[in-house]
Amino acid sequence: MIILASKHLAVYCNLLFCFLAGFVSAETVTVTVGTDAILKCSYDAKYYGRLSACWGKGTIPNSGCANEVLKTDGTSVISRLSERYLLMGNLGQGDVSLTIRHAEEQDSGVYGCRVEIPGWFNDQKHHVTLKVNAVPPNPLRIEAREVKERTVTIRWSPVFDGGRPITAYRVDIKNKQTPWETKKTTELHDPSLTHVTLVDLSPSKTYNLRVFAINSVGMSETSNVLTITAKEAAPEGPPLDMQLVALSSSSIKVTWKPPRTELRNGVLRGYNINYREYDPVAKQFKRWQYLTVAATREQETVTLVNLKPSTMYGVLIQAKTIAGVGPASNAPLCSTLDETTSTTSATPSTSATSTTSATPSTSATPSPSTISITFYAATVWEQSTASISGVPPDPPVIELKKVDSNSFSLFWNISSEGDSPITGYFLEYKAVNASWDYTKNAVDFGAHETEATIIEMNPSTYNVRMFAKNSQATSAASNVLTITTGEAGHQKDILITSMMPYTASPLNSPSHHLIGIFVAVGLLVVTGAILTTWQLRRLKQKKGTLSIWLGNGEVRYTDCESLHEL
Repeated sequence: MIILASKHLAVYCNLLFCFLAGFVSAETVTVTVGTDAILKCSYDAKYYGRLSACWGKGTIPNSGCANEVLKTDGTSVISRLSERYLLMGNLGQGDVSLTIRHAEEQDSGVYGCRVEIPGWFNDQKHHVTLKVNAVPPNPLRIEAREVKERTVTIRWSPVFDGGRPITAYRVDIKNKQTPWETKKTTELHDPSLTHVTLVDLSPSKTYNLRVFAINSVGMSETSNVLTITAKEAAPEGPPLDMQLVALSSSSIKVTWKPPRTELRNGVLRGYNINYREYDPVAKQFKRWQYLTVAATREQETVTLVNLKPSTMYGVLIQAKTIAGVGPASNAPLCSTLDETTSTTSATPSTSATSTTSATPSTSATPSPSTISITFYAATVWEQSTASISGVPPDPPVIELKKVDSNSFSLFWNISSEGDSPITGYFLEYKAVNASWDYTKNAVDFGAHETEATIIEMNPSTYNVRMFAKNSQATSAASNVLTITTGEAGHQKDILITSMMPYTASPLNSPSHHLIGIFVAVGLLVVTGAILTTWQLRRLKQKKGTLSIWLGNGEVRYTDCESLHEL
């Protein structure tokens, strides 16, 4: 009976506690950062009528709400901690569910809802545990800002970071015709980036581009995929297999093939044919004559007419695209036939493989009209010499910010804008062994831009310089940076900056390492000599035979040859 009474007493105590504390329920709600969190709480408004209620962060105390975030009188909200806390339900039906707009990680925790029901210990209490999980960033929306022959600049706007700061961006690029498995990937560890420039594209080639944002949780879904086609450029290779054949005393047939496919840099529109006669007495050429033909096939032919008889002619051919003219191909000089000579004795003249000089023409049966001479091809590029009276800006000063795998970041400043405000900048780059010539690999920047991130498609060592522009003139070149990207290591050599020389510590000095090596090798040689001498004397006493070789770092011998023959 005592045991039974004890059990009933425990039950009664529990019921009394619940009666005194009021009814308390609990649940868990999980949302992701940036979404709305809805914490459910309601009462029977038809039975009780409209009642006051409050929400607080933390467990519900004996009265009111701890760390109160919102309170209602049953008709409207009378106080709230932030505009993000709302009652979106129907208050007239007793729905006092709390909505937290754009939930953040710090919103996680226990929330308490208290409905004030008249009477002692009648309040309805409800606990909700809110878990707000961070997620990867939202996908980016990218667009091409500028597409040139060998460069493209893409940009994007900041996106929701998923509740954790963005730490890096990943840029993928591939040839349009290949799968994404062949992509080149670059990670840029600069969360402030909103644009990036890719250089060393192939002219006239079509690429696919995409970008990902990364935070500590993970990587976003892919951005939209850009399809961009680099602009055409002038051909980089000369026409191939050029041959000259004299047809008559006034005509020469010229044949050739287009430049190598990968050097055309676009659709070939035609060819410039330049020819002139050579005076062997004065040993000089006369004025150029010009002819333009369309590009029609893989084996081109043109006949030069109205030429002088028994006269040597030199010919240059250049392929051209819509963007410009390429380097010249040339063949040895070719002579027209004599007026009294049969055309059956025409001798072909074959183009040289070099783009800068031709091999003298040779024939199995030389004739008096054939002269052996080296003919040099050269392409002369015109540059504007117009003078501008305005004062140009001062040259920018550029500094390297960071080198990361196949990308680098730099920034610049300028001391004087000249006669008018800066209108923009352009960056030139080239291979370290190349020269600054007419072929400008340039990237343009706006007047208010002062830093840039560049992705190298073909990591190597480059020279970089910059110019500033205003409405009157262009500045002189800035200082030149020499930057190495890729597997060669993140080396950087800023030519304008004096670098402190490295001084090795005594313990790490290379000379100490060399001394240690020499001592070890010397001991090994001395030990080997002693062992060898001892074995020779021992065997000589026995008048035996000996063959010695060195294997696995030891001196070995066998009886195979006479000792005096060693």
